Amino acid sequence: MVIKKKAIHSEALIEKFKHLLEKLEIEYNDISHYILAFIHRSVVNEKPDYTPEHNERLEFLWDAVLELVITNNLFKDYPKKTEWELTDIRSALVRWTNLAKIAKKLNFSEYLVLWKWEEMTGWRKNDYLLANVVESVIWAIFIDLWLETATNFINKYIYPYVNEIIDNNLVKDYKTTIQEYAQAEYEITPSYMVISESWLDHDKIFEIWVYLGDKLIWKWFWSSKKKAQEKAAEDGYNNIKK
Repeated sequence: MVIKKKAIHSEALIEKFKHLLEKLEIEYNDISHYILAFIHRSVVNEKPDYTPEHNERLEFLWDAVLELVITNNLFKDYPKKTEWELTDIRSALVRWTNLAKIAKKLNFSEYLVLWKWEEMTGWRKNDYLLANVVESVIWAIFIDLWLETATNFINKYIYPYVNEIIDNNLVKDYKTTIQEYAQAEYEITPSYMVISESWLDHDKIFEIWVYLGDKLIWKWFWSSKKKAQEKAAEDGYNNIKK
Protein backbone atom coordinates (compact mmCIF):
# COMPACT_ATOMS: atom_id res chain seq x y z
CA MET A 1 0.00 0.00 0.00
CA VAL A 2 1.34 3.42 -1.03
CA ILE A 3 0.70 6.22 1.42
CA LYS A 4 0.32 9.50 -0.45
CA LYS A 5 2.31 12.34 1.02
CA LYS A 6 0.34 15.54 1.61
CA ALA A 7 1.66 19.01 0.95
CA ILE A 8 2.60 21.23 3.87
CA HIS A 9 0.99 24.67 3.57
CA SER A 10 1.55 27.61 5.87
CA GLU A 11 -1.35 29.38 7.57
CA ALA A 12 -0.46 32.53 5.64
CA LEU A 13 -0.75 30.70 2.31
CA ILE A 14 -4.06 29.12 3.31
CA GLU A 15 -5.46 32.51 4.33
CA LYS A 16 -4.29 33.99 1.02
CA PHE A 17 -6.20 31.35 -0.92
CA LYS A 18 -9.27 31.74 1.25
CA HIS A 19 -9.30 35.37 0.16
CA LEU A 20 -8.96 34.39 -3.51
CA LEU A 21 -11.80 31.87 -3.34
CA GLU A 22 -13.97 34.43 -1.60
CA LYS A 23 -13.38 36.86 -4.47
CA LEU A 24 -14.24 34.12 -6.97
CA GLU A 25 -17.37 33.29 -4.93
CA ILE A 26 -16.33 29.64 -4.65
CA GLU A 27 -17.63 27.89 -1.53
CA TYR A 28 -14.94 25.22 -1.34
CA ASN A 29 -14.72 22.02 0.68
CA ASP A 30 -10.99 21.29 0.47
CA ILE A 31 -8.73 24.29 -0.07
CA SER A 32 -5.69 22.12 -0.79
CA HIS A 33 -7.01 21.42 -4.31
CA TYR A 34 -6.96 25.12 -5.14
CA ILE A 35 -3.48 25.67 -3.71
CA LEU A 36 -2.22 22.75 -5.80
CA ALA A 37 -3.65 24.44 -8.89
CA PHE A 38 -1.13 27.27 -8.42
CA ILE A 39 1.99 25.23 -7.55
CA HIS A 40 4.62 25.35 -10.28
CA ARG A 41 6.72 22.24 -10.92
CA SER A 42 9.91 24.09 -9.89
CA VAL A 43 8.76 23.89 -6.27
CA VAL A 44 8.51 20.10 -6.45
CA ASN A 45 11.93 19.73 -8.05
CA GLU A 46 13.73 22.13 -5.76
CA LYS A 47 11.81 21.56 -2.53
CA PRO A 48 10.39 18.00 -2.55
CA ASP A 49 9.71 18.08 1.19
CA TYR A 50 7.14 20.83 0.61
CA THR A 51 4.79 19.08 -1.83
CA PRO A 52 4.84 15.92 -3.95
CA GLU A 53 2.65 17.42 -6.71
CA HIS A 54 2.39 20.39 -9.06
CA ASN A 55 -0.30 21.78 -11.35
CA GLU A 56 1.01 20.35 -14.63
CA ARG A 57 0.13 16.88 -13.33
CA LEU A 58 -3.51 17.87 -13.65
CA GLU A 59 -3.49 18.38 -17.43
CA PHE A 60 -4.98 14.95 -18.13
CA LEU A 61 -8.28 16.01 -16.55
CA TRP A 62 -8.53 19.78 -16.91
CA ASP A 63 -8.61 19.77 -20.72
CA ALA A 64 -11.47 17.28 -20.72
CA VAL A 65 -13.63 19.32 -18.33
CA LEU A 66 -13.02 22.63 -20.12
CA GLU A 67 -13.64 21.24 -23.59
CA LEU A 68 -16.77 19.37 -22.48
CA VAL A 69 -18.41 22.54 -21.18
CA ILE A 70 -17.33 24.71 -24.12
CA THR A 71 -18.44 22.07 -26.65
CA ASN A 72 -21.87 21.74 -25.04
CA ASN A 73 -22.36 25.53 -24.98
CA LEU A 74 -21.33 26.04 -28.60
CA PHE A 75 -23.50 23.17 -29.83
CA LYS A 76 -26.56 24.72 -28.18
CA ASP A 77 -25.84 28.38 -28.93
CA TYR A 78 -24.79 28.08 -32.59
CA PRO A 79 -27.09 25.50 -34.22
CA LYS A 80 -26.40 26.79 -37.76
CA LYS A 81 -22.60 26.52 -37.58
CA THR A 82 -20.87 23.47 -39.00
CA GLU A 83 -18.81 21.01 -37.01
CA TRP A 84 -15.61 22.55 -38.35
CA GLU A 85 -16.67 26.09 -37.44
CA LEU A 86 -17.56 25.01 -33.91
CA THR A 87 -14.22 23.20 -33.58
CA ASP A 88 -12.31 26.32 -34.61
CA ILE A 89 -14.26 28.53 -32.19
CA ARG A 90 -13.68 26.07 -29.36
CA SER A 91 -9.95 25.95 -30.12
CA ALA A 92 -9.78 29.74 -29.97
CA LEU A 93 -11.62 29.87 -26.65
CA VAL A 94 -9.34 27.36 -24.93
CA ARG A 95 -6.16 28.66 -26.60
CA TRP A 96 -3.46 29.49 -24.05
CA THR A 97 -3.25 33.14 -25.16
CA ASN A 98 -6.93 33.60 -24.35
CA LEU A 99 -6.66 31.78 -21.02
CA ALA A 100 -3.64 33.88 -20.06
CA LYS A 101 -5.72 37.01 -20.66
CA ILE A 102 -8.35 35.64 -18.27
CA ALA A 103 -5.72 34.79 -15.66
CA LYS A 104 -4.43 38.36 -15.73
CA LYS A 105 -7.95 39.73 -15.36
CA LEU A 106 -8.43 37.53 -12.27
CA ASN A 107 -4.98 38.50 -10.93
CA PHE A 108 -3.89 34.85 -10.71
CA SER A 109 -0.20 35.77 -11.02
CA GLU A 110 -0.28 37.03 -7.42
CA TYR A 111 -1.09 33.52 -6.19
CA LEU A 112 1.42 31.45 -8.19
CA VAL A 113 3.64 29.33 -5.93
CA LEU A 114 7.13 29.42 -7.47
CA TRP A 115 10.64 28.46 -6.42
CA LYS A 116 13.02 31.35 -5.79
CA TRP A 117 14.83 31.25 -9.16
CA GLU A 118 11.60 31.34 -11.17
CA GLU A 119 10.40 34.16 -8.93
CA MET A 120 13.57 36.18 -9.53
CA THR A 121 13.48 35.69 -13.31
CA GLY A 122 9.93 36.92 -13.85
CA TRP A 123 8.03 33.68 -14.35
CA ARG A 124 5.08 35.14 -12.48
CA LYS A 125 4.30 37.09 -15.68
CA ASN A 126 4.70 34.09 -17.99
CA ASP A 127 1.53 33.78 -20.11
CA TYR A 128 1.93 30.05 -20.57
CA LEU A 129 2.08 29.45 -16.80
CA LEU A 130 -0.91 31.71 -16.26
CA ALA A 131 -2.94 29.83 -18.87
CA ASN A 132 -2.11 26.55 -17.12
CA VAL A 133 -3.33 28.00 -13.84
CA VAL A 134 -6.76 28.82 -15.26
CA GLU A 135 -7.14 25.24 -16.45
CA SER A 136 -5.89 23.77 -13.19
CA VAL A 137 -8.33 25.92 -11.22
CA ILE A 138 -11.09 24.28 -13.27
CA TRP A 139 -9.67 20.90 -12.20
CA ALA A 140 -9.70 22.01 -8.55
CA ILE A 141 -13.32 23.12 -8.75
CA PHE A 142 -14.34 19.91 -10.51
CA ILE A 143 -12.61 17.66 -7.96
CA ASP A 144 -13.88 19.66 -5.00
CA LEU A 145 -17.40 20.66 -6.09
CA TRP A 146 -18.06 18.63 -9.25
CA LEU A 147 -19.17 19.55 -12.74
CA GLU A 148 -21.97 22.04 -12.06
CA THR A 149 -19.71 24.45 -10.18
CA ALA A 150 -16.88 24.00 -12.70
CA THR A 151 -19.38 24.77 -15.46
CA ASN A 152 -20.49 27.92 -13.65
CA PHE A 153 -16.86 29.11 -13.44
CA ILE A 154 -16.25 28.46 -17.15
CA ASN A 155 -19.50 30.18 -18.13
CA LYS A 156 -18.70 33.21 -16.00
CA TYR A 157 -15.03 33.78 -16.87
CA ILE A 158 -14.19 31.96 -20.12
CA TYR A 159 -17.20 31.39 -22.35
CA PRO A 160 -18.21 35.09 -22.58
CA TYR A 161 -15.12 35.64 -24.77
CA VAL A 162 -16.86 33.73 -27.56
CA ASN A 163 -18.47 36.93 -28.86
CA GLU A 164 -15.13 38.75 -29.00
CA ILE A 165 -13.54 35.84 -30.85
CA ILE A 166 -16.31 35.60 -33.45
CA ASP A 167 -16.79 39.37 -33.90
CA ASN A 168 -13.05 39.99 -34.37
CA ASN A 169 -12.38 36.87 -36.46
CA LEU A 170 -9.91 35.47 -33.92
CA VAL A 171 -10.88 31.88 -34.61
CA LYS A 172 -7.78 30.60 -36.38
CA ASP A 173 -4.48 30.10 -34.57
CA TYR A 174 -1.38 31.71 -36.04
CA LYS A 175 0.18 28.44 -37.22
CA THR A 176 -2.87 27.94 -39.43
CA THR A 177 -2.98 31.60 -40.45
CA ILE A 178 0.67 31.80 -41.50
CA GLN A 179 0.41 28.49 -43.33
CA GLU A 180 -2.60 29.62 -45.37
CA TYR A 181 -1.02 33.01 -46.10
CA ALA A 182 2.35 31.54 -47.10
CA GLN A 183 0.77 28.93 -49.34
CA ALA A 184 -1.45 31.50 -51.03
CA GLU A 185 1.25 34.16 -51.50
CA TYR A 186 4.43 32.11 -51.97
CA GLU A 187 3.28 28.50 -52.48
CA ILE A 188 5.44 27.54 -49.50
CA THR A 189 4.52 25.73 -46.29
CA PRO A 190 6.25 27.14 -43.18
CA SER A 191 8.57 24.82 -41.28
CA TYR A 192 9.69 24.90 -37.65
CA MET A 193 13.09 23.84 -36.38
CA VAL A 194 14.22 23.25 -32.80
CA ILE A 195 17.60 24.97 -32.72
CA SER A 196 18.51 24.35 -29.11
CA GLU A 197 17.33 23.17 -25.70
CA SER A 198 18.74 24.87 -22.67
CA TRP A 199 18.28 25.53 -18.96
CA LEU A 200 17.41 23.08 -16.21
CA ASP A 201 15.91 19.64 -16.84
CA HIS A 202 12.63 20.63 -15.19
CA ASP A 203 12.50 24.02 -16.93
CA LYS A 204 13.67 23.45 -20.49
CA ILE A 205 13.82 26.44 -22.82
CA PHE A 206 13.38 25.63 -26.51
CA GLU A 207 14.66 27.87 -29.29
CA ILE A 208 12.37 27.58 -32.31
CA TRP A 209 13.07 29.06 -35.75
CA VAL A 210 10.32 29.34 -38.37
CA TYR A 211 11.24 29.25 -42.06
CA LEU A 212 9.59 29.95 -45.38
CA GLY A 213 11.61 27.68 -47.64
CA ASP A 214 15.22 28.47 -46.72
CA LYS A 215 14.39 31.96 -45.45
CA LEU A 216 14.36 32.49 -41.68
CA ILE A 217 11.45 34.76 -40.74
CA TRP A 218 11.40 34.58 -36.94
CA LYS A 219 12.95 33.07 -33.79
CA TRP A 220 11.32 32.40 -30.44
CA PHE A 221 12.25 30.94 -27.04
CA TRP A 222 9.74 29.17 -24.78
CA SER A 223 9.40 26.43 -22.19
CA SER A 224 7.17 24.36 -24.49
CA LYS A 225 7.91 23.37 -28.08
CA LYS A 226 4.27 23.78 -29.02
CA LYS A 227 3.94 27.21 -27.45
CA ALA A 228 7.25 28.35 -28.94
CA GLN A 229 6.03 27.34 -32.39
CA GLU A 230 2.75 29.19 -31.89
CA LYS A 231 4.48 32.38 -30.77
CA ALA A 232 7.06 32.17 -33.56
CA ALA A 233 4.20 31.73 -36.03
CA GLU A 234 2.40 34.81 -34.67
CA ASP A 235 5.43 37.09 -34.86
CA GLY A 236 6.57 35.52 -38.13
CA TYR A 237 3.18 36.17 -39.69
CA ASN A 238 3.19 39.81 -38.54
CA ASN A 239 6.73 40.14 -39.92
CA ILE A 240 5.99 38.86 -43.43
CA LYS A 241 2.76 40.86 -43.60
CA LYS A 242 4.83 44.02 -43.13
